[in-house]
Amino acid sequence: MDFDFQHPDQIVPDPPPRSRRKRWIAFGAASLLGVLLLLAGPEIYRAINPPPPPEPPPAPEIRQRVIRSSIVSGETLGALFGRYLPAQETHELTQKIRPYFSPKDLCAGQPYQVCVTGDTFDRFEYDINRDEQLIITRRGEDFHVSRVPIPYEVRTERVRGVINSSLFETINSIGEEDSLALLLADIFAYDVDFILDIREGDSFQALVEKRYRDGKPAGYGRLLAAEFTNQRQTYQAIRFRDGTRPEAYYAPDGQSRRQQFLRAPLEFSRISSGFTMRRFHPIAKTWRAHPAIDYAAPTGTPIRSVGDGTVIAKSHSGGNGNFVKIRHNNGYETMYLHMSRHGKIRQGGRVAQGQVIGYVGSTGLATGPHLCYRMTRNGAPINPNKVRSIAAEPISKANLAAFRTQAMTMLAQLADRSTQVAGDSTGSAALRTN
Repeated sequence: MDFDFQHPDQIVPDPPPRSRRKRWIAFGAASLLGVLLLLAGPEIYRAINPPPPPEPPPAPEIRQRVIRSSIVSGETLGALFGRYLPAQETHELTQKIRPYFSPKDLCAGQPYQVCVTGDTFDRFEYDINRDEQLIITRRGEDFHVSRVPIPYEVRTERVRGVINSSLFETINSIGEEDSLALLLADIFAYDVDFILDIREGDSFQALVEKRYRDGKPAGYGRLLAAEFTNQRQTYQAIRFRDGTRPEAYYAPDGQSRRQQFLRAPLEFSRISSGFTMRRFHPIAKTWRAHPAIDYAAPTGTPIRSVGDGTVIAKSHSGGNGNFVKIRHNNGYETMYLHMSRHGKIRQGGRVAQGQVIGYVGSTGLATGPHLCYRMTRNGAPINPNKVRSIAAEPISKANLAAFRTQAMTMLAQLADRSTQVAGDSTGSAALRTN
């Protein structure tokens, strides 16, 4: 049965009018907020949730640099260090170097390198010569200075050559450097005049130390043994240290290869006028005695003292130009005329055999650059080419057996023909074995 009425509990009363208005207002606000969020959502989101601050940029990397260069003419250590250090540190460092190296000995052309971290000076390396280098290292606020051997890789090799024209040309033709020719000439300068005596077909071979630095060739070290055949006469030399004496070269029987006088005061040149008591002077236009030997050579060629002695004259005169006179043992004296300039010697000072005493020039009565070389004994002129000088001391008896053992080993290596010799079209040949 249906009843036309509802139970009071089932009757939902109508909301009051104000309550419905509030809900419409809330709905409208929510809708408006939704629209605003759609239109400006990212900006509002970032405003409500700001992004984290950016990370600070990384610290700049401190770069290390190595500056490699060579000393230029007129440069000083003070000027060089002044590029990297304040004036006070430069002065203090220059003074600290003196016990190890004299700044005045800085040589143009010698290589150096500077290591810098940022703007901070860290290290300095300078090649004093072929064997030693100066090292400066920063340690905090101080500097450490040392003088040390240059680190080389050393390989012993054998080199051979057959001469067609000159020792220099043969050395170059087999791929070797001029300095090897100078080493050979120094060893055999007492027996062979490399200006007068060289003939086609002469030959040489040598055991020589070759130096390498950072994998690159860096010249020669010691020449351990050598053989030179000149006009069918063979000379041999072995390097050996006899007790406390300096290393020197000796013949296989232990006799010294060094003699009282070198055969010539120039290493390589040509004779333009020989020893004679009657020669027509090209400037004076008269016949005069010429008790000397003239060596034609380019201006500036180094002139060597032929023997140990004392400088008794270092001067200039009208006809002789710049000249040097040296007194030797046993009454001998030598004179060297027409120099362009003198070497680093002083009158009254001692000079060693082979020491540079001046340089070829044309001062005085000279038609061109040359050296006029004279020798006297007890005041009388003699022909230098006729002098057979006295040899230096032989190997001592105490070390003779050790020398002979070393000599046999070295000469056996020189005589080893098991490795093929490579020759070129000119007849020059070279062999290298480690």
